[in-house]
Amino acid sequence: MFEQIKLTYDFNALEPYIDTLTMETHYGKHHAAYTNNLNAAVAKLPELAGKDIEDILRNLEVIADPALRTTVRNNGGGFYNHNLYFAILTPGGSKTPTGSLLEKINAEFGSYEALREKLSALANGQFGSGWAWLSADAEGNLKVSSTPNQDNPLMGDGGKFIPILGIDVWEHAYYLKYKNLRAEYVKAFFEVVNWDEVAARYRAVSGR
Repeated sequence: MFEQIKLTYDFNALEPYIDTLTMETHYGKHHAAYTNNLNAAVAKLPELAGKDIEDILRNLEVIADPALRTTVRNNGGGFYNHNLYFAILTPGGSKTPTGSLLEKINAEFGSYEALREKLSALANGQFGSGWAWLSADAEGNLKVSSTPNQDNPLMGDGGKFIPILGIDVWEHAYYLKYKNLRAEYVKAFFEVVNWDEVAARYRAVSGR
């Protein structure tokens, strides 16, 4: 049975960047619904028994029933994406990358500032609901991308690239505070990212 990540901070801890009501609604309502709906769908699919969420999302084609496949794609993606999102947020976290992750960012993007600009542009430019991503592969390569709805990089290219940072640009992530000013939310997001956690995920993927 899949479970929501347990928050290590209070709902009000990310103020003023992400407000308390948004956190309560986002985690307590939306993320909870994705998790419950995923578990209900998987219960109807014995072929998925014992599989982790990454394996399921990499191999959605094994689900023969089109309706259940869509349900697992949407809600499994929502479950996985939000577990990552809430894991990399923290009050007073590290503001910039360090170590091997920073070295790779500098090598591939020129600087952390340049990476942040690319991620912000992807997040702000995503039409409708979706996500912007920083992902890594087993060789330590980095990739930025965006996806619609609750899709993520695991669902493409055989799941080679694994997300290590995700910016949620569904309206439920920001509209209560920022209304239509998505760019203001994206700017605020970077004030509460814990780059130590992102770096740990980079090491876990790449061994670096």
